[in-house]
Amino acid sequence: MVTVDLNSDIGEGFGDYVLGDDAAILGIVSSANVACGFHAGDPEIMARTFSLARERGVVAGAHPGFPDLWGFGRRKMPFSTGEIERLVAYQIGAAQALSAYAGHPVRYVKPHGALSNMAIADTQIAQAICRAVCAVDASLVYLAPARTHQERCAREAGLITRAEVFADRAYMPDGSLMPRSMPGAVLSDIDAVVARALRMVRGGYIETPDGAQIATPVDSLCVHGDSPAAVDMARALRNRFEHEGIVVRGFV
Repeated sequence: MVTVDLNSDIGEGFGDYVLGDDAAILGIVSSANVACGFHAGDPEIMARTFSLARERGVVAGAHPGFPDLWGFGRRKMPFSTGEIERLVAYQIGAAQALSAYAGHPVRYVKPHGALSNMAIADTQIAQAICRAVCAVDASLVYLAPARTHQERCAREAGLITRAEVFADRAYMPDGSLMPRSMPGAVLSDIDAVVARALRMVRGGYIETPDGAQIATPVDSLCVHGDSPAAVDMARALRNRFEHEGIVVRGFV
């Protein structure tokens, strides 16, 4: 039996500003990466989001990023590795507090945006994030982009690690994510996304634009909750998987 987790980044509004249809997404996905207040989110949004995830039976995770509300955490910031370690620890603690308050404790950690991208390429940053997770709660699962320094460092740190592949993002020939600044980096053709995702989940690989197949476990598949077609894309993925006999369930 083939199984896969379907995750999405949610809780990414701030105050009265709303981004994405979290209620709809939480009716589809099996895991939810909840913003922790630095790149997006606030105590009210976090509490509501964790409560809704509990009601929908969706596994909740912490989604820490850079303190960059203006840039949505997608801009590189020149923090030291020590500062990164502490800002990640801070956000995990906030997520633990608000999720406990909502009666639905976080079970995993997935870094966001530029922080994640930098940790993909830089071992020292990846190690700093892993040290933060281990220090706060080593029982948390680390959801890492497949075939990256993040995944390797998390395993070396002794963390339970799961490999993530992106449904709505294009890959480079070496298996790394295509930068958002490049044309075609963000995929919007739902039929093409679903077809490619089905191949990757069944085959256990990352598919590059030139058709190469780079072997990896595919424990979780991400659909970004802030994209305009996020809900339709997530629903199409889940419906197709279930039609094909692939079981969608949380990796924790």
